[in-house]
Amino acid sequence: MKRVYFLFIVSLFSVQTLMAQEFNCKVQINTQQVQGFDQSVVTNLQQAMTEFINSRKWTSLNFQSEERIETTLLFTVTAISNDQFTGTFHWVLERPVFGSSYRSAVLNMIDKQIQFKYIPSQSLNFSPGTFSDNLTSLLAYYAYMMLGVEFDTFKQNGGSAFYQQAMSIVQSAQNAPQPGWKMREGDNNRYQFVQQLQNQAYEPLRVFLYDYYRKGMDVMYQNPEAGRKAILAALPNLKQVYDKRPGLYDLQLIVDALRNEIIQVFTPASMDEKNKVVDIMSEIDPANGNRYSDALLKN
Repeated sequence: MKRVYFLFIVSLFSVQTLMAQEFNCKVQINTQQVQGFDQSVVTNLQQAMTEFINSRKWTSLNFQSEERIETTLLFTVTAISNDQFTGTFHWVLERPVFGSSYRSAVLNMIDKQIQFKYIPSQSLNFSPGTFSDNLTSLLAYYAYMMLGVEFDTFKQNGGSAFYQQAMSIVQSAQNAPQPGWKMREGDNNRYQFVQQLQNQAYEPLRVFLYDYYRKGMDVMYQNPEAGRKAILAALPNLKQVYDKRPGLYDLQLIVDALRNEIIQVFTPASMDEKNKVVDIMSEIDPANGNRYSDALLKN
């Protein structure tokens, strides 16, 4: 997993390497819920979305091809009418774990408020700070959010600049007719996703991301016990956020993505560690409390 060292080297010495774009995003479009559409339009859309994410230069950093960020976007279409697409985006962001071939799902989230217009062979253009169309704004917003979360796992608060870019997109979309951008549209939307990661009150979320990955998961391959101890030490950060605001959107996103992995990590742990994990996770993830206790305390 070269990117851990690569990012630090770039930030310290501005090393010039063979340039590649940041993402290796696999875009899939599911149209099983709709009928009577032109399949060639959907194929064209898939290709355009893939090219927009993977071919655009999103940062000033130079990535080698093997260091590109692995993401998956599944667009499930629920309606197509007069070039208007409606559906959901399912994003998965994966992060490599040092010393192994294992990839951890940092985010596994669904945006149910997807609406945009797409005309076949339409050129997807995006200019920061301006809102031209909802499709490019959606893709650019999530690109910056994925960069922000990924960089937070490698360096403490490493994603701040990317969250600023994502918030700029949110602000430029405040007058857009499509849903998902505005503060008062609900607690689980694009505005809340980026705002909560920028909010100092919820800073422990970002502390957790760094500690969980750099101090925990990246140590597991060489020293499983030390890695588990670091992850156990990181969990109270989630508890701090839960105590301030139970049900916080970003807290739930992180817990949903890592729930099964946390259980797997602590399955071979000592009974004392298992009890501590179950106590914390059962409180911040009460709907799944039995999953933790059944998996960790009954084996």
